[in-house]
Amino acid sequence: MLHTNNPIIKHKAGLLNLAEELNNVSRACKVMGVSRDTFYRYQELVEEGGIDALIEKNRRTPNIKNRVDEETEKAVIAYAVEQPAHGQHRTSNELRKQGIFVSGSGVRSIWLRNNLENFKKRLKALEDKFANEGLILNDAQVAALEKKKHDDEACGEIETAHPGYLGSQDTFYVGNLKGVGRIYQQTFVDTYSKIAFAKLYVTKTPITAADMLNDKVLPYFEAHELPMLRILTDRGTEYCGRVEHHDYQLYLAINDIDHTKTKAMSPQTNGICERFHKTILNEFYQITFRKKNLLNDGGIAKRSRRMDRIL
Repeated sequence: MLHTNNPIIKHKAGLLNLAEELNNVSRACKVMGVSRDTFYRYQELVEEGGIDALIEKNRRTPNIKNRVDEETEKAVIAYAVEQPAHGQHRTSNELRKQGIFVSGSGVRSIWLRNNLENFKKRLKALEDKFANEGLILNDAQVAALEKKKHDDEACGEIETAHPGYLGSQDTFYVGNLKGVGRIYQQTFVDTYSKIAFAKLYVTKTPITAADMLNDKVLPYFEAHELPMLRILTDRGTEYCGRVEHHDYQLYLAINDIDHTKTKAMSPQTNGICERFHKTILNEFYQITFRKKNLLNDGGIAKRSRRMDRIL
């Protein structure tokens, strides 16, 4: 029986141990999902060098003579920064037009050596070069950087400059309580200072979304003489609609607040609120609902005051 704590070879030793226990190589290989050739190769390695021989040998030292010359490598790197959106085969084809011959796989190898193997890393190299050298960007580079900015926002990466620059608002479904009905939490988080506001409601409507801003958010920022410039929300019916017929949209228009909507089917765009919802669920609701009953504890108003103290 072979024993090892090395996770790299544990499954290999397990195969050999299973075959010994079952006394049937074919059955052990079928259970482990490997071929008998593989089993006998492992067995031979253990017989010749012990269990440590199951560790795969490191790759041989690369032959530097097989690499492209230095000038070609510099040209590939320069083109990767100039046209970050182009793939390896298009890069190879475009360089061929300039008299530089390198295959698509050769381009890929150069990118790997210089940490440029994907679009995001090539864009990062372009941003660094732009910041350090102040070069003038061409149309393709500007388009690539704008696309990256849009993708970053879709993945929850938000640019914010000061308190009030961008607020994030969302609705959180707390639960359905007997005698009360559905409970919703209106949430607002300032993306710069990370200060949060929350208020409980029994409905999810445009008027409750606007009431949250009117009752808690705007008075706070006005008290600190900070304007609220823009608010990010999802595309829920409580936030979106025609201005003249929608209470929330009308409230934003009256207070001169820009409204930005998240990308459809991408809740991570409003990730700052989603993370806050998880925190308040774990640290407040799940604990409080196990301690006391909402109906016998002063109702929603008292529960809201307790949540305000926590915030």
